[in-house]
Amino acid sequence: MLLHLLNNQRPLHSSSPRQAPPCQIIESLPPDHHYNHYHNFFPSSIEHTLLFSLDLLPCIENCLQNIHQTCRDQAIIFTVSTMHKVKSWSKYEGRRAIAPFSAHRHRPKDGETGTSSGTDAKPSHTEWKARRKQLLQQEKEKRRDERKRAEAHIDRTVLGQLKAALFSSYVNILLVFVPVGIALHFTSVSPIVVFVMNFLAIIPLAGTLSFGTEEIALRTGETLGGLLNASFGNAVELIVSIIALVKHEIVVVQTSLIGSILSNLLLVMGMAFFLGGINRVEQYFNTTVAQTASSLLAVAVLSLIIPSAFHWAGASNGQNEERLQEGIIGLSRGTAVILLLVYGVYLFFQLKSHAELFNIQSQKAPKRSDLEPSAMQTLLQQSANAGAATLGHAGVQGQAYPRTATASGSSSGEGKVETIDEEDEGEEGPQPELLLITAVILLAGSTALVAICAEFLVDSLDYLVEHSPISKYFVGLILLPIVGNAAEHATSVTVAYKDKMDLAIGVAVGSSMQIALLVIPFIVVLGWIMGIDEMTLYFDGFQVVLLLVSVLLVNYLIQDGKSNFLEGTLLIATYIIIAVAAWYFPAPSSTTTTE
Repeated sequence: MLLHLLNNQRPLHSSSPRQAPPCQIIESLPPDHHYNHYHNFFPSSIEHTLLFSLDLLPCIENCLQNIHQTCRDQAIIFTVSTMHKVKSWSKYEGRRAIAPFSAHRHRPKDGETGTSSGTDAKPSHTEWKARRKQLLQQEKEKRRDERKRAEAHIDRTVLGQLKAALFSSYVNILLVFVPVGIALHFTSVSPIVVFVMNFLAIIPLAGTLSFGTEEIALRTGETLGGLLNASFGNAVELIVSIIALVKHEIVVVQTSLIGSILSNLLLVMGMAFFLGGINRVEQYFNTTVAQTASSLLAVAVLSLIIPSAFHWAGASNGQNEERLQEGIIGLSRGTAVILLLVYGVYLFFQLKSHAELFNIQSQKAPKRSDLEPSAMQTLLQQSANAGAATLGHAGVQGQAYPRTATASGSSSGEGKVETIDEEDEGEEGPQPELLLITAVILLAGSTALVAICAEFLVDSLDYLVEHSPISKYFVGLILLPIVGNAAEHATSVTVAYKDKMDLAIGVAVGSSMQIALLVIPFIVVLGWIMGIDEMTLYFDGFQVVLLLVSVLLVNYLIQDGKSNFLEGTLLIATYIIIAVAAWYFPAPSSTTTTE
């Protein structure tokens, strides 16, 4: 190409015609004459050589200009093509953005210029922004009006707010133990009495803390409300663990956290299955949500098994104990950070990207009193067939169990179950009972009182262990989790009895998952910050085995999306067996975790 351009160029500084370029003359010569003619054409003198070189420069210059022009043309073509594609994409996305407001476009009348009859007029950018602002303002005013209507029944007097806060639950009758437990700590009374009083005081405080959190969440929207519930859902366990960690009670910290998971999975869920299944043949729940939480819980269990396996394998190979401990510390801290990130991703999954998945309503179950024998037999047969179809395919629950209402007391001759309106049809969602400022004060006050009572409880723990047959292992694995899960226990059992199994499962499994993915890693990171190297993810083998078996049992029971009172009995029996084992388990020889 360069040779062709040189052959057809003229020098820029000369307008007269000239002979063929040197390259063309050389190319036209025979091969055996190239050498002689080369010397004839290119003089040996320096002057002629320079003149010849200057004569070639215009050709090279024009060649470069042609190359530059060609590249510039190609760049312009590419730029225009790209701009055309961007313009087409912008128009398409613009139509999609305006689509929600297309119903509000101006439709011109017949005879108006610029548009044809029966076609929508495209709004200008200013009109579109104004319309969008108007719709957003209307939505904001609608939410404000709904909030005002919801708060219209609230008693705004001080006495009314105190009544709503203190009488929100029957458990709040135990609030009388709060001042008693705090006062007894500063007296010469036996520490065992102080332990019992503060133990009973934390139970209603956990309920008021949960109540205040829910009141605030009702006014903050789904996303912020869900994040708030996630943050304060296990505040009692977190506060007790932090206080025990500060006092270097590592056994109490680890056993109380594992015990909270076991209590939620076995005791709370077992009571929900049992009491909810007494009046119903079976109950149904969203298996996708339940198994998502169970899968995350399995990941957390794996994070506890790995440090234990790391220590056991190293000890069996004769590794140095100090070196093994250093490896476990680094492994635990790195794993804790990863678990916190996983929990953050789960929050985004639940509150943002897949929020609608967690709002799917499950099938409602008929009561036994509403079923005749033939209808009950038909229902059991349909349930058995559906269970066989969905075994191993939890995601197709909606196809296997069509949404129905509670069954009628009558049935046709063929045994088909007729449906009637659901008991809770038309039932409104939860309404606020406290003013926002009252809810904030209740939340802050409950948190402070829980911290005070928990500190006094931990202070009296050593005396209790020394002067009674109760060990720290039993206190951490059984007693403290019952206190921390009192609110979840009451909520889960109540909603399960009303056949709201999705909420019951969400409270039990979700709380366990939050302990495993948020509280335990946070305590490990906090111990890292405080320089407490004993706080790691290396739990003793007894706790790890208990947790693993419990998670496997729960995953097996919830995979079909159904529950009954027998499954609840199995879970409760498993928890009682664990409690008996914890009572007889030998107490560790020190405050740190041992193998």
